[in-house]
Amino acid sequence: MVHIGNSWDEILKDEFRSEYYLRLREFLKREYASFKVYPDMFDIFNSLKYTDYYSVKAVIIGQDPYHGPGQAHGLCFSVREGVNPPPSLQNIFKELQADLGYPPPKSGELTKWAENGVLMLNSVLTVREGQPNSHKGKGWEQLTDAVIRKLNERDKPIAFILWGGNAKAKAGLITNPAHGVFKAAHPSPLSAYNGFFGCRHFSAVNNFLVSNGVEPIDWRL
Repeated sequence: MVHIGNSWDEILKDEFRSEYYLRLREFLKREYASFKVYPDMFDIFNSLKYTDYYSVKAVIIGQDPYHGPGQAHGLCFSVREGVNPPPSLQNIFKELQADLGYPPPKSGELTKWAENGVLMLNSVLTVREGQPNSHKGKGWEQLTDAVIRKLNERDKPIAFILWGGNAKAKAGLITNPAHGVFKAAHPSPLSAYNGFFGCRHFSAVNNFLVSNGVEPIDWRL
């Protein structure tokens, strides 16, 4: 079964034993055996591996993994070292520079954010090559919604960063007034000028954390 290697194992144990997850597991076995699926099966849970439940300061919610070769590695919006940042990620870096003055990094790998307390969570954790949303509705959403609900139960404040309609749809799961919710358009070229650029979420999240006695996030890459 799943072994994440930190507190998520205990927190999500009932999910991993549930009927829906066992069905999802069988589906994934067939998919990985029959098709090219991203990310590598050993990277599926990297978002949880890199950011322990009790370390989470902020959550960025994506849709599903990149579906091109060598891109996805289990963190939303992130690509492996040496892979050109896709347009949405380039726009994230533009906003980061406009907000905090940090120049766009050479690498599109966001592991440092994850290690700094940013849970980089996609709603769906796997995808067939070249087929976005191909694993939508197979059970991943139940698991990742459970992750959000578990975080919502925490007393220590968390900043939930919701970019785009898919992420904003998760706002209903965040009911604890201790937490902050930051909404904007998706950073894709199709929508970035409709409210993503200028959202200044990087500084806003840190202001929220500091005002609640939480160490701010180092957004430099």
